Amino acid sequence: MNEILDHLEKSVDPCVRYLFRREYLRENSENPEMLALQEEIRHSSRVRLMLARRDAQGRFPWHPSSKWVGAFWTLLMLADIGYPPGDQGLAPLRDQVLDWLLSPQHLNKVPQIDGRWRRCALQEASIVYSSLKLGIENERIPQVVENLLQWQWPDGGWNCDKKPAAVHSSFHETWIPLLAMHTYALASGSPRAQESSQRASEVFLKHRLFRRIKDGEVMDTNFGKIAYPPYWHYDILVGLRVMDVVGRLSDPRCGDALDWLASLRLPDGGFAVEQKYYKVSADKKEGSAVSFVDWGSTGKGKMNEFATVHALSILKKAGRLN
Repeated sequence: MNEILDHLEKSVDPCVRYLFRREYLRENSENPEMLALQEEIRHSSRVRLMLARRDAQGRFPWHPSSKWVGAFWTLLMLADIGYPPGDQGLAPLRDQVLDWLLSPQHLNKVPQIDGRWRRCALQEASIVYSSLKLGIENERIPQVVENLLQWQWPDGGWNCDKKPAAVHSSFHETWIPLLAMHTYALASGSPRAQESSQRASEVFLKHRLFRRIKDGEVMDTNFGKIAYPPYWHYDILVGLRVMDVVGRLSDPRCGDALDWLASLRLPDGGFAVEQKYYKVSADKKEGSAVSFVDWGSTGKGKMNEFATVHALSILKKAGRLN
């Protein structure tokens, strides 16, 4: 265990070192050493590669939803790795996303079927969440929040499934909106956003984060496997990280997922990424699901630094580490 902790603390990746100190050691992110680490992240080769393809206007020359190098995915990942807030150089990427999501052409295509709005709300939610985390929010963010509130389903979540028979929220479509509503409520004091986040939390908690209500079986076998980055995909580590952010990690209904997560530890004390949703390539033309950067080892038995720092931090916060 000590070897793994030492490895994370001395990682060559400043993102891993920062996340370890912020999440596992619970250091104040405003102390000088942590601020210096964030500057390392800003100037790291990882971030340079993520942002290198911007044009003269500071935007990417492709659609903002392009997997996984579009503007909203890039901002979401920057928010996740500890990129320092307040960089207005990211504002053109924010605006590229907002111009798309608030355009009449986009909004007019959001269908309401059998009384439920069918929308991939993680897209709107990601720009709300990442803008707030990165300190680049503007006057258009509240309108995106209003749209999310309008589209929230009666059971508390969101879903883009256009089949009339679909009447339950999607875990994949709800976890990022939950983060967005919670973060917006903290920043704005909005009671509606706070109520929305509480309702969305129950979507997961009533299922113990990954089990069917009717028989207790695992809802999706992929929920029990860790991915990093998850992008829009839900798994138990994603669910537990979200519960930590919204202050619900101590809820007894998280216990089963915590047990499952603990069971995934490798003999060396680390955690593996068993689900990989990206292909590393310098060529955007190679198709969808491209990443310009590598996010670490993948496969059974191979310790991944990002998965390990997040999983160990969650287990420590939940009192599951000796």
